[in-house]
Amino acid sequence: MRRRNFVAGALGVGCAVLQGPIPRAQAEDAGRWIATWTASPQPVWDADFFAPVRVPRNLWGQTVRQVASVSIGGQRIRVVLSNEYGKWPLRIGAAQVALHEKGSAIGAGSGRSLSFAGRASVAIPPGAPAISDPVELEVAPLGSVVVSFFLPDVTPVTTFHWDAGQTSYVVAGNKVGDTDFKADTTFTSRVFLSEILVDAKATARAIVTLGDSITDGAASTLDTNRRWPDVLARRLVEAGGAPVAVLNQGISGARVLADRMGVNALARFDRDVLRQRHVDTVILMMGINDIGWPDTMLEPNVKAPAVEDIIAGYQQLIARAHLQGVRILGATLTPFEETQLEGYYDATKEQKRQAVNQWIRKSGAFDGVVDFDAATRDPGRPSRLQAAYDSGDHLHPNDAGYKAMAEAIDLRLLTGKH
Repeated sequence: MRRRNFVAGALGVGCAVLQGPIPRAQAEDAGRWIATWTASPQPVWDADFFAPVRVPRNLWGQTVRQVASVSIGGQRIRVVLSNEYGKWPLRIGAAQVALHEKGSAIGAGSGRSLSFAGRASVAIPPGAPAISDPVELEVAPLGSVVVSFFLPDVTPVTTFHWDAGQTSYVVAGNKVGDTDFKADTTFTSRVFLSEILVDAKATARAIVTLGDSITDGAASTLDTNRRWPDVLARRLVEAGGAPVAVLNQGISGARVLADRMGVNALARFDRDVLRQRHVDTVILMMGINDIGWPDTMLEPNVKAPAVEDIIAGYQQLIARAHLQGVRILGATLTPFEETQLEGYYDATKEQKRQAVNQWIRKSGAFDGVVDFDAATRDPGRPSRLQAAYDSGDHLHPNDAGYKAMAEAIDLRLLTGKH
């Protein structure tokens, strides 16, 4: 709505097309649609990077089926597909959304064919998203939906989300409407799917969790939705009150200041946070990769940022959030001693983490603090994760660790009431 008002004001009262009331159906749609699930798009990296992309380089004449666990429910639903990093049009031959049963199976009778501007197929230009038309499908809070689409052309996989923590299914032919199928291949990344919207109550609002692999849910149990944002979404549903969408915009490998496994936080902040409808709060947990990556095989010849550089990045994000009336909470960085990647941890890097955390806690720059460090550290050795919360790589929490993180969040921080 801010953008619409700005454009109307800039063009002036002489532009008759903008005068008069908005049609009722259009106004109702504009006021009610809100994201209930997100996966931040990333560009597929080149073969010179150590991490495998884990998706086919091309798809052709195949159906892709992906499962997503929503945070809040609604009576109608829309799907957003993204060709953000594509170099050619992305052609979708057919698409469907349905309720999830198990595995690659959908609930009987729940399938709804998707259209885009009234058409069953769509060609998405490079750099663009495509938003489906609304369909009637009742989705419960914390429910799971299945998005299927058919790719008739040779389709380079250029836009994806690397660490989905969820199995995706691929089968030959147009099997979009099939209740189930035996997949030819599976992978644990997202391809082209970036958002799911519902027409929740007018009181619904959104919280964005912006972070790296620890927000993305790395090392949590596959297909079980045990990332800390998932647990937070369940806590908010159980607490009752107006619906609160929890939008996970974590990217494994993400950094505040630099690109590689996705663009830096400063570059994606508008897309992943400020452009989300009805967002009023963001929880920022990022910086451990800015500290840890330099002097490793990930970035052997890059100068490490100073603590002041990371803090300056935080300050920019805080300023941009506040200009849009969005509250921003700072989350402390969790322990990482004995991390398995050679060079990722040393005493100097630990000192940087402690300095960053001290600033998050004491500066007063954030609208509130979530102390994930205190919730997960070993009391006898604070530079290390508690054994009970350690996935085994000494960097990423396990399911119990993610649960402890979510439970450490004072829900009053998410409402501004203390």
